Amino acid sequence: MRAFLVDDEPLALERLSRMLEATGRVDIVGSSTDPVRALEELRRVSPEVLFLDIHMPGLSGFELLAELPIQPLVIFTTAYDRYALEAFRVNAIDYLLKPVEPDLLDRALAKAERMTSQGERPPDVRELLARIGATLQPGKSPWLDRIASRSGDKVEPIDLRRVTHFFSKDKLTFASTLERSHVVDMTISELEQKLDPARFIRIHRGAILNLDHLLELHGMFGGRMLARLKDGKKTELPVSRDRVAALKGRLGL
Repeated sequence: MRAFLVDDEPLALERLSRMLEATGRVDIVGSSTDPVRALEELRRVSPEVLFLDIHMPGLSGFELLAELPIQPLVIFTTAYDRYALEAFRVNAIDYLLKPVEPDLLDRALAKAERMTSQGERPPDVRELLARIGATLQPGKSPWLDRIASRSGDKVEPIDLRRVTHFFSKDKLTFASTLERSHVVDMTISELEQKLDPARFIRIHRGAILNLDHLLELHGMFGGRMLARLKDGKKTELPVSRDRVAALKGRLGL
């Protein structure tokens, strides 16, 4: 099958390319980290199967699909969890949750091969967008985009893009920004269920990291790692051994 790959994360795109090449089952005719440029290429090469990220700047995966004159078979690659993924279970569409697992990639390829060989048509993209729009369209996201911090009678809303990480200390939970740390009324476990998994990942029993603020990772003794942030203090957060694999996978390592 002729395949095209679109993902705004270069490391994730490279990892998926390597995995697909290793299967020997597809011919990668193109890839892009820029969905706008990808749209131009897709119109030109018309692949049979499209591996497509959802959450991308400039043009989301769904918006890209809506612009295609001819829709290929689509396999979503996404960091969204089960709350959104149930919406993708439509006829011609499969999904791969990041980090992509080899056995699930094989499942998706087998489905695409079967549909290609039998000449099955993918569903109309407008039907797909209608099904998933209520869950993932802007303004209707299931994930928090801000959180409240209370101090006496004052309530301060905090834009989650400003939060470098969450951490627990002395039975309290804090949202840390570049300016200071704010007390919030949720536990780390509750936050893990409400934060966008495309941006936030739990790296320790008492810490959640915003990947947008990650500067670098360092290996440590015993299989653990240290995450260093981009803030002025270059804050260092330990990554527990049991969470290293998930973090590396999210980064395409």
